[in-house]
Amino acid sequence: MRIVSLLPATTEALFAIGAGDDVVGVTFECDTPAEARSRTIVSTSAMPEGLAPEEIDAFVSAAAARGEDLYRLDAGALAGLDADLVVTQDLCAVCAVDVGVVDDALAHLGCTAEVLTCDPHTLAEVLDTVVALGRATGREPAAQALAASLSTRLDAVRARVAGRPRPRVVVLEWTDPPYAPGHWIPEMVEAAGGECVLGAAGEKSTRVLWERVHEARPDVVVVAPCGYDREGARQQADALLAAGLLPAGALVHPVDADAHWARPGPRVVDGVEELAAVLHPAGDVEGRRAVAPPHAPE
Repeated sequence: MRIVSLLPATTEALFAIGAGDDVVGVTFECDTPAEARSRTIVSTSAMPEGLAPEEIDAFVSAAAARGEDLYRLDAGALAGLDADLVVTQDLCAVCAVDVGVVDDALAHLGCTAEVLTCDPHTLAEVLDTVVALGRATGREPAAQALAASLSTRLDAVRARVAGRPRPRVVVLEWTDPPYAPGHWIPEMVEAAGGECVLGAAGEKSTRVLWERVHEARPDVVVVAPCGYDREGARQQADALLAAGLLPAGALVHPVDADAHWARPGPRVVDGVEELAAVLHPAGDVEGRRAVAPPHAPE
């Protein structure tokens, strides 16, 4: 089987279930495992490089208003790969090439590849996606085993934090402007033993005012900007702290959003385990706490 994966999360899962040798095409964002970088890149971003978070938000909003795609699918590269299976999504046009673009390209090329659409909205559906990939690639036993091991790890975290006080947690999926989380992220917070006080499980992430972030009275602010690793999140957390935008007294915890939060792949369980260690530590957790802002947030 020849597989083109247009989602970093599914690329990671395909390799994890032993289908990596069959993956022939990926996106420019597919970086895990490192071997994925050796595959042909068939999807790139239409967004200019080097934009600040506020500029990225403005670019995305303007493109959406014009009905423009944020990703470029290289139809020529796709045709040359002679794929049997193309894995894509219809969840978020900001995150990856959506299924409509793929269908149009395949029709134009006269390609008969099967298209598997992966749209997980919850933690359970993230695990179900692993199984679906196994079923589509003839590796269902390995996929079932991986999903079961991930479920076991989640259950172990839930058991460890059961009955403990639940810190109030705000997750920032974006920082300028701030976005409250949706989809599987509120469930990650709950599984880690926290109370997600902004955002709703299974729903889309939503833009909020800083006033709402303060009104939520979080004990912990998780800085998890989509598309950024831990260092990028740390830089944004530093900027928010310097500007006095975060609620006073809250523990500020930047995370590797791409690896453990934004991508609905196997490593979201790593994110749950990490957050559980922050919310319910065996010892003191090193971190920075926000101080009272010099002025009211805008």
